[in-house]
Amino acid sequence: MAEKNEYIELPWTMNSSSGDDEAPKDPRTGGEDFTQQFTENDFEVTPPAQRVQFILGEDVDDGTHVSHPLFSEMGMLVKEGDEIEWKETARWIKFEEDVEEGGNRWSKPHVATLSLHSLFELRRLLVNGSVMLDMEAHNLEVMADLVCDHMVSAGTLPPGVKDKVKDALLRRHRHQHEYAKKTRLPIIRSLADMRNHSSSKIEEHSGNILGATTPISLTASEPGPPGSNGNQNLSTAASGVGRFLTVPSGKPSNRALEDMVKSPSNQSMARPGSGTELSEQQHKGNTHFMRKIPPGAEASNILVGEVDFLERTLSCFIRLSQAVVLGDLTEVPVPTRFVFILLGPPGSQSNFHEIGRAMATLMSDEIFHEVAYRARKRDHLLSGVDEFLDAVTVLPPGEWDPTIRIEPPAAIPSQEVRKRPPEMAKEEVDEEEEEARLREENGLSRTGRLFGGLINDIKRKAPWYLSDYKDSLSMQCVASWIFLYFACLSPIITFGGLLAEATGKHMAAMESLVSGFVCGMGYGFFSGQPLTILGSTGPVLVFESIIYEFCLKMGWDYMTFRFWIGMWVAGICIVLTAIDASALVCYITRFTEENFATLIAFIFIYKAIENVMVIGKNFPVNQGIYDCVCTPPIGSNASVIEYAKYNWDYCETYNGTLVGGDCGSPPTENVFLMSVVLCAGTFLISTVLKEFKNALFFPSIVRQYISDFSVLIAIFAMSFFDYSLGVPTQKLEVPNELKPTLSTRGWLIPPFSEKNPWWSPIIAVFPALLGTILIFMDQQITAVIVNRKENKLKKGCGYHLDLFILSILIAICSLMGLPWFVAATVLSINHVNSLKLESECSAPGEKPQFLGVREQRVTHILIFLTIGGSVLLTPLLRHIPMPVLFGVFLYMGVASLKGLQFFDRILIMFMPAKYQPDYMFLRQVPIKRVHLFTVIQLACLIILWLIKSFSQTSILFPLMLVVMIGIRKALDLVFTRRELKILDDIMPEMTKRAAADDLHKLDAEVGLLARIFPWGKGSRGRVVTKPPGLDGGLAGSGSVVGAGGAGLISCTTSNANEKEFEAQSSLLKK
Repeated sequence: MAEKNEYIELPWTMNSSSGDDEAPKDPRTGGEDFTQQFTENDFEVTPPAQRVQFILGEDVDDGTHVSHPLFSEMGMLVKEGDEIEWKETARWIKFEEDVEEGGNRWSKPHVATLSLHSLFELRRLLVNGSVMLDMEAHNLEVMADLVCDHMVSAGTLPPGVKDKVKDALLRRHRHQHEYAKKTRLPIIRSLADMRNHSSSKIEEHSGNILGATTPISLTASEPGPPGSNGNQNLSTAASGVGRFLTVPSGKPSNRALEDMVKSPSNQSMARPGSGTELSEQQHKGNTHFMRKIPPGAEASNILVGEVDFLERTLSCFIRLSQAVVLGDLTEVPVPTRFVFILLGPPGSQSNFHEIGRAMATLMSDEIFHEVAYRARKRDHLLSGVDEFLDAVTVLPPGEWDPTIRIEPPAAIPSQEVRKRPPEMAKEEVDEEEEEARLREENGLSRTGRLFGGLINDIKRKAPWYLSDYKDSLSMQCVASWIFLYFACLSPIITFGGLLAEATGKHMAAMESLVSGFVCGMGYGFFSGQPLTILGSTGPVLVFESIIYEFCLKMGWDYMTFRFWIGMWVAGICIVLTAIDASALVCYITRFTEENFATLIAFIFIYKAIENVMVIGKNFPVNQGIYDCVCTPPIGSNASVIEYAKYNWDYCETYNGTLVGGDCGSPPTENVFLMSVVLCAGTFLISTVLKEFKNALFFPSIVRQYISDFSVLIAIFAMSFFDYSLGVPTQKLEVPNELKPTLSTRGWLIPPFSEKNPWWSPIIAVFPALLGTILIFMDQQITAVIVNRKENKLKKGCGYHLDLFILSILIAICSLMGLPWFVAATVLSINHVNSLKLESECSAPGEKPQFLGVREQRVTHILIFLTIGGSVLLTPLLRHIPMPVLFGVFLYMGVASLKGLQFFDRILIMFMPAKYQPDYMFLRQVPIKRVHLFTVIQLACLIILWLIKSFSQTSILFPLMLVVMIGIRKALDLVFTRRELKILDDIMPEMTKRAAADDLHKLDAEVGLLARIFPWGKGSRGRVVTKPPGLDGGLAGSGSVVGAGGAGLISCTTSNANEKEFEAQSSLLKK
């Protein structure tokens, strides 16, 4: 738009207008009184935000003023060839889409950037133009009549051009999707349209006779006597009877506009007619976009254009009392609620376009669009505009290119702060009481009665039990099941091999498979949190090896002594359940859980790489000469040289004979390199395809399926690659018979043995205490990670129920001589990640939002049911290379690090300040304090790693987790309560802290600048504004740079922490 040098005063005071009367309402908002009461008489002197809060706080007496999602469409009056029509130029659901001028297509959705001048001009038009609220109109023709009559009675429209304005409003509306299949005439036309077309030809002939230079146009449709088909004949300009519409486009046309079709919108939708038939046909042409419109949406139509019969600008804001479908007015069959009309003399097209964009952007704003629904008079609309201007962000003209399209943000901040009175006095909320209430909801507070927590967990989870099966009806669950099956199978087999070495084959791979089946099925059916995946862990392996070595030294029967240890562990866990010991989980904060999760993730990554390196040691690349040569068969005339070219695989195919000392096994010099390729390939394919849902190719459902089945695709692709090359890599070895590994033992362990003294069951309580700590910490830390509030779980927690079910499973495993399975952190994290739900992108440009997790128990059951049946799948599973599964380990370890704040803070330590991501904790805590917290946490992680790495100290690992909780408690002396609340979680307090700790340092200028908004008169150039709520970092903020060098003034209100805002408001009052 053209640059303006005139000064426009910022419109902070209201201008009253006549003709729009409204009864006073009680100043209420959301049922709560303002801290500072005011009435309608005080409406003009109150701040815009407070006026809007007053409007939104009024009671809605009927359903006519209930807001709906809005689809906004802007059309411009243009001349296409010989046709004068309304052309769709832009549309909004949440973000703006423009019709590309040369590309004949829609632009990418982008954040609307508006000139400040257009907003001021729009406000001026709302002050001086027509505003018609709750108009009773069932079609466009009635609406056009009412608008024209209102303008004539108000004195803004000369009576002589009334019919021309109406004619302009009833022009045909052509939408962007029609241009791809545009023909000379519409495909479906009624007899009335055909008669109109014939009449236009007759008038064209008469017009040419009277004068070649006389412009001719179609007249507006008017009611007529029976038999007239509702249309009057066209007439010539010379006779003075007809009404003419011309769009300034240079030299007038001599030809009649024979193809100019009247808008079907002027026909009533209640009776059959050409408008109904044609509009239905046109709407069917854009059903694809209709799927992106939110349910229950209504339309807002902005019509702007310039005509040569007007000398002054006409504007009208219309809100219909009932939303109705106005024919072809909108590109999709959505009922129209709002119409904004802007017509003016030639030379103002670009200004009108910007004003129309400003109105459409206002209608797409969450706050103004609610004001538009609730408004009772003109002043209410002006208050909405003022509040929008109050909250808008202004970009200086010399530091930003207005032609740049801003990408929609990943997350749109909440606009609730703009709806709530900032000065509202609220009772101080005791944070400790609030945290106690949340702990009680999650079952982490003691009930004071035996098994009270367990009973509450059962009551909490019982109503969701059937839905745990219904919610699994999704292909996402199938993908998660197959992925986690392979992810769990390989560790179970590997753990079985290590366990066989540690226990003298008393327990091995077969026992691990059976234990996985028993524990997985029991936990899946009856646990409180079935998203937690059970598995074998390193500390359990170390514990088993220590017990076995002790029994060997004492000459005791290992399985019998282990039986009693398991029974003691199960009994102690049941006692812990009875006394609500799981309530102690509230002391496991983010500091401890992220240390534990990061440690396990690093172990997965380290073990995956280590296993590949072991292959390199067993099958080195540089080997000696392979002593095996293919020789021709006996009696053959072929030479040795001819057969020497055949390798080990193909020699027997050609009837050759292998001769040499190494012919008993294939060559292995390529095994290590192939293993590296398989491991890296599986990791890369899984990682790339997992993010494929955000790619630009294929429909969204195809991308989602590829993302869900990414790991499965990687496993099968790399397994086929290995099979096609024929390199003898290590394969997955699965037992093929369902029987104990040792023939001397059965599936039930005798509780007594001649080798063990009578007092051995009694002393078994001492190792059982250590095992209980190990199992309790492993189980509960993983449960805390799964039940994080970031995962948005809706069905509640079940800490007590999980521990109770686990104690029963441990007793069963001890009786059957099976390994103990507890919650596996990395497997559980990947299970949760594989079931995450995201919103379907309905509005163009809208980023998918994380909705939560598909909470169900079917995947857990199917995973371990398939593991139990793996014995039957041995012929298939033996073709899967172990390096492929090592690649899955690597992927799971890396994927589980994603989203850990601790890992993000480690990476930040190696970044220069200007490249650091815009994390919320970096805004609120000094970087040195962030680094100090990270260094302490990293030191604890290194200590845990060292303790776990040595077999002599690894048994102390669960005790060190308890020590981590103590270290975290000691950090209360180093960091403030606010810093710990941002970087970690607040631990339960025995006594209240000083109230001063709750008020942290914030700029006191924020609230003041929200009221006093200075503006320099030296305005020049183009200032571009960004709508509020679309800037991810400046929600509810405004910044203005005067082009005359007045300096920078900015105010920012972060809505990430509402309590900070309340604390700041209380400080300002004082």
